[in-house]
Amino acid sequence: MTTAASPEQSDQPEQTAGQAQLSLGIAAARNLTTTTKTVPQMQGISSRWLLRTLPWTEVAGGAYRVNRRLVYAVGDGRVTFIQDGADVRVVPAELGELPLLRGFDDPAVLGALAERFQQREFGPGEVIAEAGSPADHVYLIAHGKVEKVGTGKYGEEARLGIVADGGFLGGQVIAADPGGWEFTARTVTACTVLALPRQAYQEVAGQSESLRGHVQQRQTEGDRPQNKRGEADVVLSAGHAGEPVLPGTFVDYELEPREYQLSVAQTVLKVHTRVADLYNDPMNQVEQQLRLTIEALRERQEYELVNNREFGLLHNAAYGERISTHSGPPTPDDFDELLSMRRQTKAFFAHPRAIAAFGRECNKRGIYFGDTDVGGHRIPAWRGVPIFPLGKLEVSDQATTSILAMRTGEDIQGVVGLRQTGIPDEYEPGLNVRFMGINDQAVISYLVSTYYSAAVLVPDALGVLENVEVARTSD
Repeated sequence: MTTAASPEQSDQPEQTAGQAQLSLGIAAARNLTTTTKTVPQMQGISSRWLLRTLPWTEVAGGAYRVNRRLVYAVGDGRVTFIQDGADVRVVPAELGELPLLRGFDDPAVLGALAERFQQREFGPGEVIAEAGSPADHVYLIAHGKVEKVGTGKYGEEARLGIVADGGFLGGQVIAADPGGWEFTARTVTACTVLALPRQAYQEVAGQSESLRGHVQQRQTEGDRPQNKRGEADVVLSAGHAGEPVLPGTFVDYELEPREYQLSVAQTVLKVHTRVADLYNDPMNQVEQQLRLTIEALRERQEYELVNNREFGLLHNAAYGERISTHSGPPTPDDFDELLSMRRQTKAFFAHPRAIAAFGRECNKRGIYFGDTDVGGHRIPAWRGVPIFPLGKLEVSDQATTSILAMRTGEDIQGVVGLRQTGIPDEYEPGLNVRFMGINDQAVISYLVSTYYSAAVLVPDALGVLENVEVARTSD
C-alpha cells in the first residue's frame, strides 16, 4: 500500500534512498519570504459608463426644480393590465391614459367602461382595423406588436409606426365624431387585444353626465393653439409688409413644475478594532474595506439611475419618445429612427448582449458600424454616436431589453445627473464616510452614504428603443 507524499515531502529535492539532502527545501525557504499580494479583487465592478458620461449638476438645496413651458398633454400614454391566467383585464384608472379621458377620475364610471372591453386574440399578419373604414372600436394592446400601415406618395405601402404592449389605437372613437381609420392596423406578432365598441361606450356615457362633460371639455382643449410638442403656442407674425397690428402673446409656464429630490444609497461598514490595529501591513484593512464598499454603492447608484421608478431613466422617458423595434433584434433602421427623434444625440446606452445583437444585424447587411474614441477608449459607435455598454439595462426572461439614446447637458436641455458636493465628511464627490463610534464588542462603525438623482430637462432629451430581442436565432 502506498501513501501520498505530504507537501513538505514533495517540496524536497529529489534524492535516492540513503542520500543526504543537498539544498534547502522550498517549504522551509518560504518561511523566510514575504509573499506578493494583490489588493482584494471584486467581480461586481463594471465600467459604469453612465456615471462617467452624465454631466453632474450641483444641487445645493437637496432638490432640483425643472421649469418648463406649459404642456397641455400629460401622462405616460401607457395602459396597464391585470393578467389572470389567459384572461386579461385593463386597470380602470389606466383608461385615463386615453387622450379624451385624461384627468377623468370617477372610479365607478371608469370601472363600468373597463368591464365592457372584450378580449380578442390575433395571429401574425391579421388586420385589426382597415384604413377608410369607420372608427368604431378602441383597441388596447395588452401583448404583442401592431404596425400602422398607410399609403405612400406613389401608392406604395408605408409603415407609419409600431404600437406594442400598453399602447392603444382609436382613442378618438369616444369623440362626438370619430371619423374613420386613417391607417391600417396589422399585427406583426401574435397579439392579445382588448376592444371597446363605440356602442358600449355610448351606453356608459348615456348614464354619466360627468363623463360626457369631460370628453367635451377635452375636445375643446385640443383646439387650443399648441406646437407639435404639445406646448402652449407663442403667437407670432412673420413675412408681413406695411404696418399691420402685431399679435400679442406670452410664454406660459407649468404651474406645478416637477422637483427631483436627491436619493440616497447607504450602508454601515463595520471593522473590528483588532483587525484595524494589527493587520494593516502591507495594506490598510479599513481602506480596502471602504474601497470595496464604495464600489458596491456606485454600482447600486448606477442601477437606480436606470431602473428607479421615481427618477430612473427607463421610467422617465416620455411615451412619445419610445419606439419599438420593427423586426425584433436592433437594426440600423431602428438606431436611425432613434437618432432622428432628437437633436444632438450624445450617447446610446445598451446591454452588452444588445450591442452584440446589433453587430449581428449589421453583419447580415454587410455594414461595419465602427467605433469612436472616448477618453482614450475605443467605443462602438453608430453615425459617430458612441454605444456605451450598460449592464443595468436588464434582459427579461423573454430575452428582450431596451436601448437608451440621450442628449446630455444642462446647456442644451438634456439629461443631467444630480448631486451635492461639499457635504460633511466628504470622501468622494457626493459621497461621505462618517465615523459612528465603537460599540461594546470593539467594532468600529462607519456610515457610508452617496446622494444622487437624474433629471430629464425636456422630453425629447431621452429616447428608448423597446422590445429589443437579444437571443440568437438560427438563420
